[in-house]
Amino acid sequence: MSALNGGFGLLLLLAVGWKLYQLGKAPHDRPLRAVVLCLVSAAVAYPFGLQAVAEAVDGAVGAGTAKLVQNVFLLVTVYWIMCFYLFSAADAGGGRRRARWELVPLVATAVLMTVATVLTPEGLRGTSYADADMTVPGLAIFYLGGGVYLAYVLCVALVWTWRYARVSEPPLSTGLWIVAAGLAGMVVGSGIRAVLVVVRATGAATIPGLVSALSLLLALSIPLFVIGLTYPGLTTRFAAVRVWSHHRRMYHRLGPLWTVLHDAFPQDALNRVPAGGWRDAVRLRGVTRLYYRRVIECRDGLVRVSPYLAAGHEGADLADSPALADALTAALRSSRASEPVATKAVFVATPEGEGLDADVRQLVALSDALRARVA
Repeated sequence: MSALNGGFGLLLLLAVGWKLYQLGKAPHDRPLRAVVLCLVSAAVAYPFGLQAVAEAVDGAVGAGTAKLVQNVFLLVTVYWIMCFYLFSAADAGGGRRRARWELVPLVATAVLMTVATVLTPEGLRGTSYADADMTVPGLAIFYLGGGVYLAYVLCVALVWTWRYARVSEPPLSTGLWIVAAGLAGMVVGSGIRAVLVVVRATGAATIPGLVSALSLLLALSIPLFVIGLTYPGLTTRFAAVRVWSHHRRMYHRLGPLWTVLHDAFPQDALNRVPAGGWRDAVRLRGVTRLYYRRVIECRDGLVRVSPYLAAGHEGADLADSPALADALTAALRSSRASEPVATKAVFVATPEGEGLDADVRQLVALSDALRARVA
């Protein structure tokens, strides 16, 4: 269980960091702000559930403090889940008003749980749900109040998540379905736990193992919920990394072709915008910018040298990359010697298909042929 706790803690920290990064780029995005506050609240609540932290806090402040703080921040966590949907609604003004009204049951529940903690005998305050004596009024009120509020908010959030997931496209819909699965588990767990509080408060026995099963359900549902929140962003980022890797690879493979053309026609360099140095070599957008710049400069250079290619190699098969590499080397020598040429510019290294990718494949084939020729 300690490994599971550690893994969830790491996942939670990564999720908070990722969402804070996104919020820094869009600070006025209310739904995103709600997600960030939801994850931050969960991150604050998490350590108070660890035995070592709970013992330290209870010893410093008073028995039951860690349990109270953990549960109050869990209430705040689910409140911000609700706010995410309220802020995402078409009626933004109505959503903000509803969010303010929803503070009333949140604050009321937090106050109720605080009073219940104070009324509970000190030796029983830190008792877990599984071991709590629900015939003690303070404990019953504490767990029943929190359970009812959690079930209410999570049920509302589940309905909205289900609706959004049905009309969304992947990867957002996939993330929402994962969130819905996590919420469904939490709704079932919270609802049954609230019912069991009433049953146990009467002194009646419960099904053996049921409380432990509900605890396991909640322990699995919460990480599932966090994974669903971060899934769309992580999927998009992984896709961007794949594009970055491809662009970086093509950028380097175009190096031999770009070098000979740039040496011959340095005036074609697109250097009006200063390069970002080493940062452009690692940043997603920086690498993409360098990639497109190199493709354009290679194509511009081929246009400039194409009259010499056409004039000196009328019968050559310039569709063949190795042959074109030989012809290009000779044409560049003629260009440097400023030999007269009457032929107009022609299109060389013609792509076999449409689109930029086809053009790049042809340029890369020519560049690879130049590399092999030098080797």
